[in-house]
Amino acid sequence: MNSRDRRGATRPSKDEVSDANTPAALCEAGLRHLRAGRPLDAQVCCEKALAADAGHADALHLMGLLSLHAEQYDLAVEWIARALRQDPKAAYLTSLGTTLLQQGRRDDALKAFDKAVQLAPDNPELWRDLGNALVALERPGEAIASYQQALRLNPYFHDAACQMGLVLRGLGRMEEALTCFNLCDVLQPNHAPTLTQRAITLRHLKRFDDALADYQQVHALDPANADICNNIGVSLQALGQDEEALPWFDRTLKLRPESVEALGNKAVALGNTHRFGDAFATYERVLALDPNRAMAQWNRALLQLLTGDFAAGWAGREARWRAYQIAYPTFPEPPWLGEQDIAGKTILVGSDEGLGDTIQFARYVPMLAERGARVILVVAEPVHALLSGLAGVSQCLAKPVLSLPPFDLHCPISSLPLAFGTRLDTIPSKTAYLAAPAPARVQAWDERLPPRDRLRIGLAWSGSPNHKNDRNRSIPLQALARLLDLDATFVSLQKDPRADDQAILRARPDIVDLTADLTDFSDTAALVSCLDLVITVDTAVAHLAGALGCPTWILLPYTPDYRWLLGRDDSPWYPSVRLFRQTATRDYDGVIDRVRTELLARMAATQP
Repeated sequence: MNSRDRRGATRPSKDEVSDANTPAALCEAGLRHLRAGRPLDAQVCCEKALAADAGHADALHLMGLLSLHAEQYDLAVEWIARALRQDPKAAYLTSLGTTLLQQGRRDDALKAFDKAVQLAPDNPELWRDLGNALVALERPGEAIASYQQALRLNPYFHDAACQMGLVLRGLGRMEEALTCFNLCDVLQPNHAPTLTQRAITLRHLKRFDDALADYQQVHALDPANADICNNIGVSLQALGQDEEALPWFDRTLKLRPESVEALGNKAVALGNTHRFGDAFATYERVLALDPNRAMAQWNRALLQLLTGDFAAGWAGREARWRAYQIAYPTFPEPPWLGEQDIAGKTILVGSDEGLGDTIQFARYVPMLAERGARVILVVAEPVHALLSGLAGVSQCLAKPVLSLPPFDLHCPISSLPLAFGTRLDTIPSKTAYLAAPAPARVQAWDERLPPRDRLRIGLAWSGSPNHKNDRNRSIPLQALARLLDLDATFVSLQKDPRADDQAILRARPDIVDLTADLTDFSDTAALVSCLDLVITVDTAVAHLAGALGCPTWILLPYTPDYRWLLGRDDSPWYPSVRLFRQTATRDYDGVIDRVRTELLARMAATQP
């Protein structure tokens, strides 16, 4: 073969050239260009196809896709509508629905996706797209049904399973969401986005070890991902491993030096490891980058209070309104934070945080009355009866309140320490500021308890499982086993014990458990009044017993809540309270050992 023959052999034939210039071939080429990120080349192909056949449906549709890619949504709708008039394909309807979603025309988009499904009911991708449209319309139940249909048609459809997991998690159906993400992991192992979503779900389920394992796997796949480094640190924090978390926050900051989220997390970890100077310096850096970052202001305030800086701490705690969604109404009446004279005024005091906070700060209500104010107190139902008899309360209402009586000013109950300018040496610490329970009520509980021939000791070992620090402050009942063999009468004060604790209570009839009959905190107060001592973790029972002046021993984590301060075994808030703190080992075994030793000493001192 000579050179002329070889050149001729490399040229396409006339038929091949003709085939390449057909509208169908030009559309195929245009699609390849668009998928490769070459929209101008795709447009040239489209224009050639339409020059050859102005009504070519695929070319009209491709022009719509190009307009969608260019975010020219009105033009995209026009092109795709022309394509649909030529050929009502399901694929065209899907593109139309996608464009309409981008325009915010969600109802019209849903109609397009629904019609596509009707045309091709065996296409799982169309059911997935319909599910996505239903999510956009905030119709999650129907969206889940669409994803389920997609998976019935294609059990290996990774994206449908992932999208369904996201919707289920948004509904709080965490176990079902986890099942979806587990399926995704089987269908596409070592897929970083899937592992990340599963880790988020595991964190919601408080399975922090498993979440950490997923995040570490993602980090191995994508070591330069700053968000994953931060999430590993957060997971370690949730496991109480602040020391181990710190290097991960530093890795995050090396990758993203001005990450206020990582800096805020690092500041918390530094505070939890008692490096207070470094923690405050890190909070300053966060707030220099983002002066309005409410969570950093809130956490800094808690650390200020913990370390005794009440002046800055009470003021900083007002950041809670922006850091959290707090169930406290907006009133037209002005707030009171201590500036105005309140003599002759009616002031509404409303609870804004937990039951323990409400009991602790109720001590300020009599002080308002002493200033000449008429006080309306609005609190949660469980403490309503308890606080109705508080000195200085003119009217006590239980939430939710449909209609409030007239008032002049209002103050959230957790802002009262700020309003009164409370300092460490000015804490109102009257031994018992709650009204004593009615004698008949106390007697009724007393008669249900064993005789007073031994110490009666009340026990509470866990708080709300939804509390962000529950892992550190709550303990299992089994942890108290070394106390239960002592010669004392132990009485449970624990409402809603967890499943494992319920099993122990059923197996230990020597623990008196009357909690099923405790209807509210006034009942609990009457029962506490029958006891010689209360041993409790940091929960509302601790505040109740302290406010009643009952001898109370509180078991505290290494870094406790701000109100218990540091380095002391007494409480300036409650004279009858004694504090038993974890050491740097952060375990409760040593705490229980010290409690047992002190109990033995107390029992020996009270022997006849």
